Amino acid sequence: MKKFARFFLVGAVIIIFLSANASLAALEPDSVKSVWAKLAKTAGIDPSAPIAVVDQKEPNAWVSFSLNKYSITVTKGMLELLDSEDELAGVLAHEIGHIKLNHYGRTVTRSILWGLLFRKVGSSSGIDPLDIGYALAESGFSREQEVEADDYGIELAARAGYDPWGLVRALEKMKEAGYETSPSGFNSHPPTDRRLIHVRNKAAEVSTRY
Repeated sequence: MKKFARFFLVGAVIIIFLSANASLAALEPDSVKSVWAKLAKTAGIDPSAPIAVVDQKEPNAWVSFSLNKYSITVTKGMLELLDSEDELAGVLAHEIGHIKLNHYGRTVTRSILWGLLFRKVGSSSGIDPLDIGYALAESGFSREQEVEADDYGIELAARAGYDPWGLVRALEKMKEAGYETSPSGFNSHPPTDRRLIHVRNKAAEVSTRY
C-alpha cells in the first residue's frame, strides 16, 4: 500500500510539472492568426491580411505596408519568448496602432527624405549611401509614434477582451532576455525603462475601465 502511495505521489508530481511547463510552452503560429483576426475585427481593419512567421531568433513583430495593403510578420523568437495570447495581443495591437494612427504615411515621407540625404553625402564616406539610408528608414517610427501605438494597442487589446497588461509583460520579458532599447538619440523606440513606466501606467488606467 505504501509503495502504491509513493507511486501515486510521484505520478502526481510529474503531472503537475508537465502541466506547469505546458503553460510556459512557446505559442503556436496559429495563435498569431487567431489573435490578429480578433484584434483586427475590433479595430475595424481587414482580419484576413497575410501573416508570416519567420525563423528568426530575435523577438520581433512588424507590419509591412504598401499601396494600402499590409502584411504581418512575427518571428519565432517572439513566439518562443511569450507564453500567453494576452502578451501576443499586446504586441500585435501595438502594430495595429501604427496602421490606425496613420504612422505609415508619415514614415514613408521620412524614409524618402533619408534616402535623398544620404545619396548626397554618402559618396565621400566610403559607405554605400543607400545602405545607410535604408538602415535609418528601417529603424522604425519616431519615439512619439511608438508611444502613441503603445497607448492605442493597450486600449485595443482590452476592447478585444485581452488583458491590458499583456504588452507590459511582453516588454518585461524582452528586457529580461536582454532585448532592450538604450537611451540614445539614434534609437527610434523610447528607452525600455522609460517605456515600461509609461505602459504600466497606461495598463493600470485602462484596467479600471475594462
